[in-house]
Amino acid sequence: MAITKEDILKALSYVEEPDLGKDLVTLNMIEDVQVDGKNVSLTVILTTPACPLKDLIRNACVNAVHAMVDKEADVTVNMTSRVTSGRGDTSEVLNGVKNIIAVASGKGGVGKSTVTSNLAIALAQSGARVGLIDADISGPSIPTMFGAEQDRPLMVQGDHGKNYIQPVEKYGVKMMSIGFLTPADGAVVWRGPMASSALRQFISDVEWGELDYLLLDLPPGTSDIHLTMVQALPVTGAVIVTTPQKVALADAVRGLQMFRQPQINVPVLGVVENMAYFTPAELPENKYYIFGEGGGKALAEKFDVTLLGQVPIVQSIRESGDAGTPVVMQNDSPASGVFKELAQAVAQQVSVRNATLAKTKPVEIKS
Repeated sequence: MAITKEDILKALSYVEEPDLGKDLVTLNMIEDVQVDGKNVSLTVILTTPACPLKDLIRNACVNAVHAMVDKEADVTVNMTSRVTSGRGDTSEVLNGVKNIIAVASGKGGVGKSTVTSNLAIALAQSGARVGLIDADISGPSIPTMFGAEQDRPLMVQGDHGKNYIQPVEKYGVKMMSIGFLTPADGAVVWRGPMASSALRQFISDVEWGELDYLLLDLPPGTSDIHLTMVQALPVTGAVIVTTPQKVALADAVRGLQMFRQPQINVPVLGVVENMAYFTPAELPENKYYIFGEGGGKALAEKFDVTLLGQVPIVQSIRESGDAGTPVVMQNDSPASGVFKELAQAVAQQVSVRNATLAKTKPVEIKS
């Protein structure tokens, strides 16, 4: 009996997307089914190019066709992606940006900017369109991390004659920082309202274009910047960065709980434990828990969120950050793989969040 398109779709209706808990047909993830005798081709539309389950889904599709249609069929599964969005607002603010991710710590010195930089590049390497706002107005680190201290953004003219700032782009990431607008050795000594005004300009006066993910590298603490962000933007979710020791975890809890306050109510995508352990280059199998063990995991379990990744203390991470070439770009480094897995985990949680939770809108905070 000849194979039909209907046969293929019926078989694929038994293939479940592991994270979303529904079958691929119901989720409209199957397109372009072609049948020519025993040759079958189809396209699976993933929810992110950084999906860590590509091979699992591809193999499940092939097995389903062989089991339910024809075991001799020659099945070609093409994988592409269409990043989902959880935005529910109708405003013109960043209307080309699908997902806005806040990266917060509650405490300085935990490597949040290092994590954000490598995460942004890893997402871009996966094929996603990525932007990054350095929201730490008084202590901008992103220009240094990207080796772009001397770069300056250009002005472009948009609709209705309005001038926009064109973000600096490097390593596939569009970015904006106060560090691009002030002398490298100058101090930005601004009160909260001025810093908040600068962040609003980075949001509304920069030509970001179409992005799948816009990351915000937030300053330590819970300040005016954080409130400005949630009031100005529909934040998809927050990533909390901590180190394992008690003093860092105490501040990370405050940062996490800020997003969970009823008047803010931003989903927490998960926790990243940075400096989780030390591994010397000459002994790559050894792990030394300098700052304690399992603090990030305990935090994630306590608040029922995902432990997105554990980043080790590796000399190459520090060296590459200082050199302006983040370690995720070094394919021969074990730390590179850690950040790529982190990007997959974050993208995965964004997809789950968009499929299961209510649309996000800017927060209205009453004084």
